[in-house]
Amino acid sequence: MSDALRDKRTATRFRILAEIADRQPAVSQGEIASAVGVTSQAVSEYIRELVDEGLVDKEGRSRYRVTKEGVDWLFREAKSLRRYAEHVTEDVLESVQEDAAIATADVEAGDPVSLSIRGGLLHATPGDEGPATGVATTDAGAGTDVGVTGFEGVIEMDTGSVTVVQVPAVRTGGSRVVDADALADRCADADIVVAAGVEATVALRSAGVEPAVTVAAGEVAAGAAARGQSVLVVATMDAVGRVTDALRDEDISHEVTELASR
Repeated sequence: MSDALRDKRTATRFRILAEIADRQPAVSQGEIASAVGVTSQAVSEYIRELVDEGLVDKEGRSRYRVTKEGVDWLFREAKSLRRYAEHVTEDVLESVQEDAAIATADVEAGDPVSLSIRGGLLHATPGDEGPATGVATTDAGAGTDVGVTGFEGVIEMDTGSVTVVQVPAVRTGGSRVVDADALADRCADADIVVAAGVEATVALRSAGVEPAVTVAAGEVAAGAAARGQSVLVVATMDAVGRVTDALRDEDISHEVTELASR
């Protein structure tokens, strides 16, 4: 566990050092005191200790900079805090939280259910035969929503695929040079199609396909792929970078291709 969680003093040191790193080199002790919830005198004493320990350099009046050693200490504590937070959210809270699922058959509150992902949505099947199980908290008929809690096990699910198809910007032809039939063929193989950019949206509509979303395409694609869906992102050349950045942030593998022009 992080030392910052063991005692209040270490937690205060962590927050003050983080505030210095955020504000350096011009550091207002009064602003830090207000942010952390301690007195300015206490901040001054903490900073003096941090300087003595080599975690902070004093460069002049009210001018401080976190040293390499200070950065390393912050990283260690931050990583420990993150691991603890992940333990709480993934191991503790997930076992007590209530979520909604689609009942595959009639189920009554208190019944054990097996859990699976289908079409990107959580499904609950009466019985406890699957690798992931829970307990129904409501009565539900087949095809309706049911509350589920007491999650155990791991839901078996392969990450879906994401293909990013580039279309030209309007200045180089835009949707008018896109082969609509070829685009429609690509869309037919995808579970979900999203668009990034005006030219991409118009190209899809010209191909007879209405995109599921026209904003936050990268984030939506990452979320859908994480739930096992095959996603096609049609993106204007200028928007491709934003889409792939969002996919990389969520560690979603993807390929970028160009669509043949007509």
